[in-house]
Amino acid sequence: MKMRYFSFLMFLMLGVYAFAQKDVTQFLGIPVDGTKTEMVQKLKAKGFKYNSTYDWLEGEFNGQEVELSIVTDNNKVWRIAVRDKWTMDETNIKIRYNDLCRQFAKNEKYCSLNDNPLLSEEENIGYEMLVNNKRYESAYFQSPKTISALSEEERQEMLSATGLHEKDLDSLSAKSLDDLTDLFVGYLGENYWSKKMVWFMIDGEGVEYRIVIFYDNEYNHADGEDL
Repeated sequence: MKMRYFSFLMFLMLGVYAFAQKDVTQFLGIPVDGTKTEMVQKLKAKGFKYNSTYDWLEGEFNGQEVELSIVTDNNKVWRIAVRDKWTMDETNIKIRYNDLCRQFAKNEKYCSLNDNPLLSEEENIGYEMLVNNKRYESAYFQSPKTISALSEEERQEMLSATGLHEKDLDSLSAKSLDDLTDLFVGYLGENYWSKKMVWFMIDGEGVEYRIVIFYDNEYNHADGEDL
């Protein structure tokens, strides 16, 4: 009986692993994946307009007018860069930066990599960026999905990858499934979390500044394989 239960858990963990490979960074619910053409179409469906002159999309995101750039590697999308359309002075960019830090901190979909990223009123970002080449950025991981949160399509893919049946999962509670997910993600550690990074920075243009937010799918980012 114990051996059968152990085998079941092993198959289930294989399913979690197969599912984890598909649990990539998302932007507005869209996986940062696939081809650039596919991504453009999905973003246009969200209301963004394609600008053929600059090869980017324009629209509104989180209350700001933005420009979206799609970055690919081997014809696979690995980054969505969201750039403020309009620049700000130093006072307002610090307010915007701190507001973003607070928004990410209270969003349960993210885990922060920063202890205290907020900028003080006394911080002279213009001087620090120009003279000391200081970068102002704040980084986060998108939290992994749990098994119980899978869509029906994702659930069936996981079952197919392991040879398990629906009745096998039905024998476990949602909490047990989620506990297994947490256990597996903890086993993979930072290597798994770091594949789903979202971060933003202050981009300086003289005495004017803007925010750029990056949604990165590191599964699609080259890591020396072609060297």
